[in-house]
Amino acid sequence: METLTNARIKMIKSLKDKKFRDEYGLFVVEGEKMVAEARKSGFGIEEEWRTEEVGQKAMERMTLLSSPSPVLAVVRKPDYISSWTVPSKGLWLALDSVRDPGNLGTILRIADWFGADGIFASPDTVDPFNPKVVQASMGAIFRVKFHYADLQSLAQDILKQHGKLYGTFLDGRNIYDFDLCTGKEKPSVIVMGNESEGISPALAQYVTDRLYIPPYPRDCPGSESLNVAVATAVTIAEFRRRD
Repeated sequence: METLTNARIKMIKSLKDKKFRDEYGLFVVEGEKMVAEARKSGFGIEEEWRTEEVGQKAMERMTLLSSPSPVLAVVRKPDYISSWTVPSKGLWLALDSVRDPGNLGTILRIADWFGADGIFASPDTVDPFNPKVVQASMGAIFRVKFHYADLQSLAQDILKQHGKLYGTFLDGRNIYDFDLCTGKEKPSVIVMGNESEGISPALAQYVTDRLYIPPYPRDCPGSESLNVAVATAVTIAEFRRRD
């Protein structure tokens, strides 16, 4: 077993910051379930440390969470995150400036649960290998293909393929009364916007179908809007219901 030096602990701790995750091409996974998920995936595990091997104090120094787990692994980031091709069919998510790590982690779980073919994200969307995203994903980070992309360019290419781009808007049409294409023959992309600003005007111009998730009762809305992760779950669930 490799010796756990102070320099190694410092390097692992530095992976809390995106700058160093990008520099080393590594990220941290903590907890028995999450490390087990990493082992099952095609991701490369560079090293794995257990409390019984290195001691509680060493784990406390390494952890990127509020408290250490019994096991911590350093995992290599996949190559596909920065490369992508325009899909010819399937149901996809596109995230326009989603910034909250908890939201992204939850959206990854939602995409995993409902079998989305993958996620495209604007470059300013939070890093999927942020420790909070990784933990919130509950292992979905290892199963859902995540790609950073120029979403406007992607949208143009989707339209060239006669695909559909759906987005949720307060002035959209009721999703439950809408004829939805589920991606069996042409690509269907569900665009979800920033937590406070929604879908940017630059991307909204390419949305072919504007959807609205109505409140209940419909004439008496309570909250101003839904959380982006909740809205993603409601939307993709309706697409799968039509499948």
